[in-house]
Amino acid sequence: MTSRVWIIAGGILALTAVVFAAACASTPMRVATGFMANVACSQTFISGLDTDQVIADTSMAMPGVGLIDWGLNVRIDQDRKEVETSFLGFARTRAVYRTGRGCTLVHDDEKAIPPVVLPEPYRGPVLLPDIAGQDIVRAQDARLVAALEGAFAEPPQPPFRRTRAVVILKDGRIIAERYAPGIGVDTPIAGFSATKSVTNALIGILVRQGKLSLDTPAPVAAWADLADPRHAITVDHLLRHTSGLAMGSSMNASLWSAFDPVNEMKFGQRDMAAFAEAARVETTPGTAWNYHDGNYLILSRLIRDAAGGRAQDVLQLAENELFGPLGMRNVTIEFDATGTPEVSTEMFAPARDWARFGQLYLQDGVLAGTRILPEGWIPRTIRATPSAWMGMGAGFWTNQGENEGTRIRLGFGMPKDAFFARGMFGQYVIVVPSERLVVVRLGVTGGPRQDMEGVIRLINDVIAATRAGAGS
Repeated sequence: MTSRVWIIAGGILALTAVVFAAACASTPMRVATGFMANVACSQTFISGLDTDQVIADTSMAMPGVGLIDWGLNVRIDQDRKEVETSFLGFARTRAVYRTGRGCTLVHDDEKAIPPVVLPEPYRGPVLLPDIAGQDIVRAQDARLVAALEGAFAEPPQPPFRRTRAVVILKDGRIIAERYAPGIGVDTPIAGFSATKSVTNALIGILVRQGKLSLDTPAPVAAWADLADPRHAITVDHLLRHTSGLAMGSSMNASLWSAFDPVNEMKFGQRDMAAFAEAARVETTPGTAWNYHDGNYLILSRLIRDAAGGRAQDVLQLAENELFGPLGMRNVTIEFDATGTPEVSTEMFAPARDWARFGQLYLQDGVLAGTRILPEGWIPRTIRATPSAWMGMGAGFWTNQGENEGTRIRLGFGMPKDAFFARGMFGQYVIVVPSERLVVVRLGVTGGPRQDMEGVIRLINDVIAATRAGAGS
């Protein structure tokens, strides 16, 4: 082979290497490594789960990760409590854990991450009576036993359920619960986007306190100019995902969704809220529904500012006004690298605490005669957003209105009055007012519907059992 051919071949190989390296370090790879770093860090150090099992379950449930897991490397440092991920040595991402404050992705200097002071413990009365004792509440009725068996049973082929916990609350008391091996009554479990419903509660508390308003322009400094089309965006628009901001979508979990700006925000940006606030408007605020986490990162910053401006102010607000009165004692909220709470997806709580949260909404936001959420907040929350084709209100999914999502759920048999918090991989906190029932189902479920049919079957089996007097 001539030297000229060798030079050409070498040039092609070099160019190929450069292109390959660029692809490995591109936004999709950084999103993938950032996502896995955050999940592995949080579920290892907050939930106390086995890291290898977390990675395996996540890869199984999320097709985008499953396509590239052959090249992913995840390194756990138990002593430093941190996780580093990379793809074929590129797109390195690191997440660090801090006690009581969860994991944070490190984008530059770890020392630049502001400290988060833990809140003073809540010293007021617990307004929600104890929902169960210390022991696991075993189902006493054969129909409830069968309902739980069905919720944990695995199909013969993917997508698998990987149910982690089910808690059934009737009239404010647990009548049955079950947990997967390695999960217990005190294990904090990721809510993913079910956290958005907690954001709804925090916003409601601030509205009750007169610190935020739903229907006036959101107090975002970057949008203060009256000529800025974003000036018309309200807090209600953000809650309902009708802000019109061009961020892509958070509805998809494919590898291609990694190109969306919303995922660059979550896994590539130090200041997530600022990135979202800078997005352009693509549709007139209030007219079109586009579900993405950018709306809730902006709400996260508004909560921080209204609470006092610091991360610890958010935690103190949540502790004093929500978690403490509800008796939620083992909750972790994570923050971005600027100290803004990531309450679009990053809250961990035991299944029982998620059930307590659902009970607040079952009781119209009132505990022991004390109003936690403003009067009329629940009806407004679950009122269908006209343009939301999947059937969503303001931070909760709802069966009100005429839309595709409601038709699908009602077709599977979900009660018409049910509304629910929902998170990726099949996290559900379902409230059925007509049955005085809260059902929590948490897991790592794949598939496009993440076992929606199975969850609705669980609800209906529980309703049939409890109407017959089971568990009382």
